[in-house]
Amino acid sequence: MTAVDLGLPRRLVEFTLDGQPVSVPEGSTILDACTALGIEVPTLCWGDTLRPRNACRMCMVEVEGSRTLVPACSRRITDGMVVRTDSERTRHSRKLVLELLGSSADLSSTPEVAGWMAEYGADPARFGPPAPAEDRDERPPGEHEAPDGSVAATVHQPAKVDNDLYVRDYGKCILCYKCVDACGEQWQNSFAIAVAGRGFDARISTEFAAPLPESACVYCGNCIEVCPTGALSFKTEFDMRAEGTWDESRQRRTTTVCTYCGVGCNVTLHTQDNEIVRVTSPHDSSVGHGNLCIKGRFGWQHVQNREPRP
Repeated sequence: MTAVDLGLPRRLVEFTLDGQPVSVPEGSTILDACTALGIEVPTLCWGDTLRPRNACRMCMVEVEGSRTLVPACSRRITDGMVVRTDSERTRHSRKLVLELLGSSADLSSTPEVAGWMAEYGADPARFGPPAPAEDRDERPPGEHEAPDGSVAATVHQPAKVDNDLYVRDYGKCILCYKCVDACGEQWQNSFAIAVAGRGFDARISTEFAAPLPESACVYCGNCIEVCPTGALSFKTEFDMRAEGTWDESRQRRTTTVCTYCGVGCNVTLHTQDNEIVRVTSPHDSSVGHGNLCIKGRFGWQHVQNREPRP
């Protein structure tokens, strides 16, 4: 029997995972055990610094005796539980979820999705063709809005570029709510963004759909840190992707300590062609847990100011 170490000593719970007897500390989730054992379970809305939202339904697994599939990210393991992560039923579910997400949002900048599409044989096109480029990028915002001002389909809207720091490209949004949680009570407590509307009209928005500079946003960028699809991104990255120059394979990551104050947050500088193009923060840092302030996240332009002196 394999014993999995998932933290401080707790009572061990025994269950069966894909035919293998496993012992895990009480309170562990199915995803915790899968991660520790190297069993890949795809996730999009789960975040290691946030409470599970169960929104994307990508991590659904089969539990013997359960009428429905269960989310691995939040279902806690109980004694004698029998779990199957790669059954025909789970694979069909993930295929359908990928197709539905891919037919309603642009997943082109979502890490690992292309591999998942191939693995599960997902074909989003069977739910209809993707929105034409002119619908997403060239038409003015008013033409994408319903009479009440709401945006009905995520793909039918241009990116919102209303500041110099980051861009909101909601055509890539899958409504995972991670940005809302990071901005709200779980971390920043700014409450600058929330889910507006219901059903097909649900969307991430500032209060009264105000431009970001007029909202309660403090530009910490913690929403960018947790966004799984690139719906929120550095303006630098957005511009480079538009130019076709963004290339993560050429980027170098260097983790250091932010020097703006004495808190000691860790920052990871992403550099390409000797230019800082993005800043993230290690989620396992005991200081910030992946969170930064506006200075740590965006205050690096002076390092590479190339403008000639007067």
